Amino acid sequence: MTISPQTLPLIKDLEKLENRLQEIPSEPGVYLMRDESDRIIYIGKSRKLRSRVRSYFRDSTNKTERINTMVKLVTDIEIIVTDTETEALALEANLIKQHLPYFNVLLKDDKKYPYLCITWSEDYPRIFITRKRQLGKEKDKFYGPYTDSGLLREILHLCKRIFPLRQRPQPLFKDRPCLNYDLGRCPGVCQKLVSPEEYRKIVQKVAMVFQGRTQELIDILTEQMQIAAESLNFETAARVRDQIAGLKSLTAQQKVSLPDDTISRDALALAKDDQHACIQLFQIRAGQLVGRLGFIANAQAEPGAILQRVLEEHYQTADAVEIPMEILVQHELSDGEILAEVLTQKKGRKVTILAPLRQNKAELIEMVEKNAQFELQRMQKLGATNLQATEDLATILDLPDLPHRIEGYDISHIQGSNAVASQVVFIDGLPAKQYYRHYKIKNPNVTIGHSDDFASLAEVIQRRFRKYIEEPQLSRVNNPDWPDLIMIDGGKGQLSSVVAILQEMNLLADLRVVSLAKKREEIFLPGESQPLETDAEQPGVQLLRRLRDEAHRFAVSFHRQQRSDKLKRSRLDEIPGLGHHRQKLLLAHFRSVDYIRQATPAQLAEVPGIGSRLAQDIHNYFHPS
Repeated sequence: MTISPQTLPLIKDLEKLENRLQEIPSEPGVYLMRDESDRIIYIGKSRKLRSRVRSYFRDSTNKTERINTMVKLVTDIEIIVTDTETEALALEANLIKQHLPYFNVLLKDDKKYPYLCITWSEDYPRIFITRKRQLGKEKDKFYGPYTDSGLLREILHLCKRIFPLRQRPQPLFKDRPCLNYDLGRCPGVCQKLVSPEEYRKIVQKVAMVFQGRTQELIDILTEQMQIAAESLNFETAARVRDQIAGLKSLTAQQKVSLPDDTISRDALALAKDDQHACIQLFQIRAGQLVGRLGFIANAQAEPGAILQRVLEEHYQTADAVEIPMEILVQHELSDGEILAEVLTQKKGRKVTILAPLRQNKAELIEMVEKNAQFELQRMQKLGATNLQATEDLATILDLPDLPHRIEGYDISHIQGSNAVASQVVFIDGLPAKQYYRHYKIKNPNVTIGHSDDFASLAEVIQRRFRKYIEEPQLSRVNNPDWPDLIMIDGGKGQLSSVVAILQEMNLLADLRVVSLAKKREEIFLPGESQPLETDAEQPGVQLLRRLRDEAHRFAVSFHRQQRSDKLKRSRLDEIPGLGHHRQKLLLAHFRSVDYIRQATPAQLAEVPGIGSRLAQDIHNYFHPS
């Protein structure tokens, strides 16, 4: 269904609004609110759809600013009826994950806290730490986010010492394992000296550590050790004994004893100011604290709604054994009964969600809240520093508002070879790496021995903003993709080239552009021959310097990568019939040109896409005799 851009919001067409509300049934289900462009801007659930949807259009005094803003944009409401409230909750979660509506985004993915990932989608699963939770493959599991990255790395390091695990992301040798195999620290994954089934059993033991089931794992290993000893298999018994000792030392370092019984429980609390909410989740198993997770959310929603969303997202991909019997929350949840029912069905045993008011459980929530408050204070302190820098920058440049989104651009090359550019983005003074972007310079005049930074910057800016010329209906007001300030690494010449292309695109009037020269940290404005009078150490200039240095780092790293890839392929380019795609297949299989040179024709022909004739040509190229 396509809605005309002239369609009025429902709040301004009361007759249409009332007719639509009358059509909504009083049954459980999901509602999707759309704007004038037919985009889904909010998805919600309710046990009684009509009363819930109607509540959005009543007196706005008791609603948050976020909800009031959303209601003003709604032009249509779509309804999906379900049989039960539980089905509505599951459907809502799936639809939010699929469409990512703007007003549903409570939790922030700011890469502040790391996750641990286990790639169960692979035959030999990898275990690594990441700050990007990408759910592209359903079988892959993410644990976290963890508030203490140093502690997480220490636990993973100890696990790799306790269990024989893959130690390197890439094989060190082509046809033999490395020293880790001889030391017993790796089972020879690179040469497939262990079967996928056996290796997955090892990784499952590591997963139990990050599921908070360390004591359960120790009990299993103790039983295995006793069986091995009774069978006179003392070597296996000794190896398992060492694993148990390592796990006990790990738990002794990482766990904090809490006065309670053996019930597993999670405790959740938050601390918030006008902008941010810091949420802490303590995982308690057998009366001991085994994990502490952290989340960042927008503070505009009610505390109960924030905690509800955290729990829904946290348990959405959790296994049944990871769900505790009891969940303690600081505030009553908006749909706590429905969530408890969903978790009960998933676990197969009753799960209780409650907000304790007295004795040990209330004291536990107070401890979690205190930790959340400390995290909020850290964020506020950092935010105050960044606020001072953005305020000073706004004063220096005479900006009407504080620059929320600042973009920095730089060029990197060696005498014109492998010329690339970088775009980095700071949001409220902090790097927002999810918006970083690389560019390969396509200008045919930029070649080896002939560089042109002015033309390269003009090309990058033209490519960055051309969608606003090709699609003039794109809004520049309240558009999160539209920058408040653009900073160019360079002097007057680089700035002039960018100004010229923006004038040509008729965008200069809507963009504020400056350049920062390296030599004296001088700020230049368009049309001004002299730099601004600033101190290189004042907060606003330091913010631009951090942005400039980050753009330079990002550009240089990409340039080095491109140069390295070109060096790898330079000799392969000379082989007739070996195109770019087949070069990638060869390098993925053999890892280096040296290994390709040492391979026999039969080994080369094993690579997909490399036939026997091409394999012989490759071998003849490296062995002309």
